[in-house]
Amino acid sequence: MPLKILRLPLLLLILLLPFGASANFDFNANCVKAYQNIFELKLNTAKVLIAAEKKARPQNSIIHLLENYVDYFYLLTVESKTEFEKLEAKKSARLDQISKDDKNSPYYLYAQAEINLQWALIRGRYGAYFAASREINKANGLLKDNQKKFPNFPLNTKGLGLINVVIGSLPDGFMKSALSTFGVKGDVQLGLNQLDQLAESLPKSTYEPFYEEVIFYYAYILSDVAKSKQAYPKIMKYTARISDSSLLKTYMQAYTCARNGKNEQAIEILENRPKGNAYQSFAYLDYLLGVVRLNKLDLRAAVNFDQFLQLNRGVNYVKDTYLHLAWISLLKEDTANYTAYLNKVRNSGASYAEKDKQALNEANAPMPHLVLLKARLLYDGGYLTRALEALTDSKAEDFKTVKDKIEYAYRLARVNDDLGKEDAALTHYLMAFNIGKTQKYYYAAKSAVLMGNIYEKKRNLAKAKAYFNYAISLKDHEYENSIENEAKQGLKRIGG
Repeated sequence: MPLKILRLPLLLLILLLPFGASANFDFNANCVKAYQNIFELKLNTAKVLIAAEKKARPQNSIIHLLENYVDYFYLLTVESKTEFEKLEAKKSARLDQISKDDKNSPYYLYAQAEINLQWALIRGRYGAYFAASREINKANGLLKDNQKKFPNFPLNTKGLGLINVVIGSLPDGFMKSALSTFGVKGDVQLGLNQLDQLAESLPKSTYEPFYEEVIFYYAYILSDVAKSKQAYPKIMKYTARISDSSLLKTYMQAYTCARNGKNEQAIEILENRPKGNAYQSFAYLDYLLGVVRLNKLDLRAAVNFDQFLQLNRGVNYVKDTYLHLAWISLLKEDTANYTAYLNKVRNSGASYAEKDKQALNEANAPMPHLVLLKARLLYDGGYLTRALEALTDSKAEDFKTVKDKIEYAYRLARVNDDLGKEDAALTHYLMAFNIGKTQKYYYAAKSAVLMGNIYEKKRNLAKAKAYFNYAISLKDHEYENSIENEAKQGLKRIGG
């Protein structure tokens, strides 16, 4: 039976943890309990505990850090730019209060860095890249200074690892340029190593209560930033010891499963997630359940998408939700509703999130071929045999438009690649690349990267380098920044 964290008696935590280095940075029993509730997404309970701490010990600067954690996770779950703009004014006051406290505590610089880093991560979701760059630069400097002062304080590594991976993986552009101006440089592999070591060592140390926070960031890094093939086994391993009462655990596991073709497991986790008034409303989980259900062509996913739209208070993932509802109509051969939902994609929500940008692109593109849509969804869910059957029931000449011809080759390549049929995959990737390299679609550039990956695995580094460079040379296509960054990471791996 996996050890459940966040279940140690609070008195034991206080005896073991070096939280009380200063009376005014007092991570006492009440603060530990508030912190625990934040990371189970029981934000209202945490607020009550923080208010009690503020009344009993108003000079305790840990209060300001905990309040920022509450706002951070509230904003992550509501996805509301309006709420973000309302709450961001509190950042300066919290930093001012902390800056007046005990400079000899390891939490003095750490707390200031955490607050800056949390606001940077939220800001980046709304395109405020210059302000986010300044905050990352500030957090990076504070953590490095704290590491020099307190080299045995392991929590410094959490933020430094996150910064290393995020900055190291940024594509060329405004934010990377701004950070370079500030002198902040990242190293993806160093950051991954830092977070991995922390994930392994914390459970064996007196800092164990910070474990779930480390895994939350590590899960994001592995799945979204590094796009690591180790994301699924590592995240499922590290989250196993977190309490099942944590809604954040549900999110981390379900998202990881959904991103890595473990569709049935994602559905099971989301359907059995902890519920009740104690938990922060998290509409995104309804959206995610809709996505994974539709990946198995279960048209009842519409119920989950409708639930998301009813509960959602923000603007992110709205366009993508309407696109999925349009696909459901198309799978029902209801072209009237398909068209109506595409109009909602164009006129609802915002385009901050990459998913929403792509949804808008697809709403303005020709109607997808039904066979290719089914294959795409099944592939995303990890139903590789079903996806291959859908594709092989058709022939290349069945697809009339250039886009469909490219996508047919690309989908065949992806399925064969994941089935371990590398030679067949290379044949179809090359076809997609040759037909699509003059088009605006992402298939050609992505095919080049994936061919590079196969040749890298085969140790044919000359061909790997050539295809990574081909991917970089293609411009003005969908997902250009992220695909170019994947290619550059490939070149870096092989010393190209």
